[in-house]
Amino acid sequence: MLSPARIAVLVSGGGTNLEALLKAQESGKIPHGEIVLVVSDNPEAYALTRAANHGVPGAVAAKRGVSQAEFESALSAKLAESRVDMIVLAGFLSILSAGFVQKWPDRILNIHPSLIPSFCGRGFYGLKVHEAALAKGVKVTGATVHLVNEIPDGGRILLQKAVEVLPGDTPEVLQRRVMEQAEWILLPQAAELVAAEIVNGREQA
Repeated sequence: MLSPARIAVLVSGGGTNLEALLKAQESGKIPHGEIVLVVSDNPEAYALTRAANHGVPGAVAAKRGVSQAEFESALSAKLAESRVDMIVLAGFLSILSAGFVQKWPDRILNIHPSLIPSFCGRGFYGLKVHEAALAKGVKVTGATVHLVNEIPDGGRILLQKAVEVLPGDTPEVLQRRVMEQAEWILLPQAAELVAAEIVNGREQA
């Protein structure tokens, strides 16, 4: 078999989706991919500790106090250094510029905690998504993995999974259920889909 696609995971916080990816990799569920780098825009992110616990190199591309161009230049340098083939955004709160995204066509994935096109786009992230779903009174929510383009949450959908909203749900309770029943399942599956596409593309080249 050809060498696996080299994956960088971009994170900002606790890294629960990163943990799901790392465990999936260790159990053989991402055979065409290998997580070779975790980059955080926040030096305090616990996700970096998770990466270290699994023996994956971590790096920081700090967002604070620098321009978007400087931030993306530092990020690009780290990705190039690790010869990354594809990027997974796993709770990454920085918006990437159109110029950056266009350098990675169909090679950046993002997980969003709703069924796009509901409750998505600029300003919808983290608990805000679940607060909006509960305020609207929807009976079903879920998660979506999509390719990233220059429009926030606007890229082609790869996978979706529905999750029931239950009476008495708080945003925190609903967030946990969406993670457990959808996000942690879909993200490794989507990473494998894109990694397999990269590896198969090499075979045909």
